[in-house]
Order: sequence, then C-alpha cells, then structure tokens
Amino acid sequence: MRFLLDDEQREFARSLDGMLGSAGTPGVVRAWASGDPGPGRALWARLAKAGVFALAVHEEHGGLGPLPVELAVAFGELGRHAVPGPLAETAAAGALLGRLGGDAARDWLPRLASGEAVASLCVPSPGGSPYALDADAADAVFVVAGDTVRLAESHGPVQPSADPARRLARPLGGAVLLEGPEVAAAAAHAADVAALATAAQALGLGRTLLERTVAYVRRRTQFGVAVGSFQAVKHRLADTLVALEFAQPLVHAAALTLAADDPAAGREVAAAKVAAGEAAHAAARTALQLHGALGYTWELDLSLWIRKARPLRDAWGTPAACRARVLA
Repeated sequence: MRFLLDDEQREFARSLDGMLGSAGTPGVVRAWASGDPGPGRALWARLAKAGVFALAVHEEHGGLGPLPVELAVAFGELGRHAVPGPLAETAAAGALLGRLGGDAARDWLPRLASGEAVASLCVPSPGGSPYALDADAADAVFVVAGDTVRLAESHGPVQPSADPARRLARPLGGAVLLEGPEVAAAAAHAADVAALATAAQALGLGRTLLERTVAYVRRRTQFGVAVGSFQAVKHRLADTLVALEFAQPLVHAAALTLAADDPAAGREVAAAKVAAGEAAHAAARTALQLHGALGYTWELDLSLWIRKARPLRDAWGTPAACRARVLA
C-alpha cells in the first residue's frame, strides 16, 4: 500500500496552503465565533472554487469524487489554517446523500459541491451528541434517526463550546427526506468520511501548533539562552513530532481503504482518528505549556488553534470509542 502523496496531490496541498495563508483566517475565525458567518462564507466560496467540497461528491452531481485521499489532503490544510465551519459535516452530508441518491441528492449535491450551500450533519448514537455543528450558519442540517433522514426546520439555542468557533445547536423538527433500510449503512459510511476529515484536520492543526511553538522557543530566552536549548523542552517537542509523524500514515491508510470501499475501512478510520486526535491534543498541551498562560489568551492567534484541538479529538469518535472499534 502506497502512503506517499503523488506530485499532483502535493501541489494541491501547496496551492491550498498558499491561498489560506493569505486569507487572514484568524480574523475569519473570530468573526465566526461572534456569530458573523460573512467572512467564513466568503472563504468557503474560495475553497469550493478550488474543488475542496467537490471531492466528496460524485461526478454525476457536479463533483470530482469521491476522492478520500485528496479529501484528507485538503482537510489537512484546513486544519493547518484553523478554517472554521461545518467542513467535515458538509463532506459527510455529501457522502450520505451520494449513497442514498433520489431527489435529495439531485437537489443538494450540486449545491454542496459548488459551495453554494453549507451543510451540517447530525448522526445521533448511544452516548453521542444530539447537537449539530454550526446549525445556525448552515443552509441545511441533515439528521439521521434510525432508518430516516430528515431536513431540520430549525434549531435550538447555540451552546457554548471549548472552541468558540464551534457553535453547537440541537436540530429541531423537519420533514423526512429519505427512509429505508439502506439509511443505516449510508449513515455509517458518512460518519467514517466525517471522522477521516476530522482526523486530517487534527493532524494539520497539530503541525501548525508544533511549528509555531518551535519558532517561539527559539526566540524566547531565559537565563540568557533560548528556551529551546533546554533538554526538557527538546524532548517535549520531539515527542510531539513523533506522535504527529506516526499519525500521518494512519490517516493516509484510512483514506486509501475508504477509496477502495474496503470492509476494514471503519477500523482503519478509527485508528487514524484516535492517533491524529491524540497527537493534536498533545501538540496543544505542549504549545500551551511552552508559551505559558499567554497561549490561552484570546488575543493571541495561537489560542485559536489550541482551543480546537480537544473538540477535534472528540468529534466524530472519542478516543475511547475509536479504540473500542479498533479492538472489536
């Protein structure tokens, strides 16, 4: 199994990195957190033009995919730049509707692929969250319940989150769009797509946290020398790098098994999710410790990355749930 990206995939990542690097994402994140989705929707349109959301949609509906490997590449860059919004949920909604087909797929998939519509997805499970991400900013919230898929007509109050830019609300009401025994399997596949996208986001997030922390400890001095020269700091950073490097091939392997529609895809995705999520969370803890209390202040851009680490670790499969799935 080949884990290395090809030249085209690497160029795709570089182009997204360049675009997002000049997009002023910290300001976009702060606006999204305050309830102003305007800058985020503008950035969403640029990402759609680059083909990001089309990667989860079949060609017959105006997409480019499904292309799980390219999707993981794209979401790694979205995580690296802390892009807000129901990104994984939109990709997962595309995967859900693509599996089920019908009028709902014809109506919504071209809009999701083109970036015209932003979607959220709620797949309640035992012990899982009944909330949808960014329901207040989404054009559609799809809710799976048993063998039915409905389109929520409204949502409850927005709930606070560890990451202010992750706005959670309970979807309410709505008409049934699709129903039948095939819904459960399609929803399971959509949840795997969401978990893969979230794992890739976490991995990209962790890399940015590590890069910025390394740069900081090179500048910060104590006792007349750079903090980064201390052995304990070097070991902490090395441990963080090793965790991220070990998670990377697991994310690629999960994407490849999803691309092949392998029966083992769910287990591979769970392994990738727990490794990437834990690595990103460890990177956030390292960044916070080595920056001191300054790292958690809202005024410092780094806090926008730090606050995303734990929610991404737990979204679409907590570490305990993912480990249980791997062992099962």
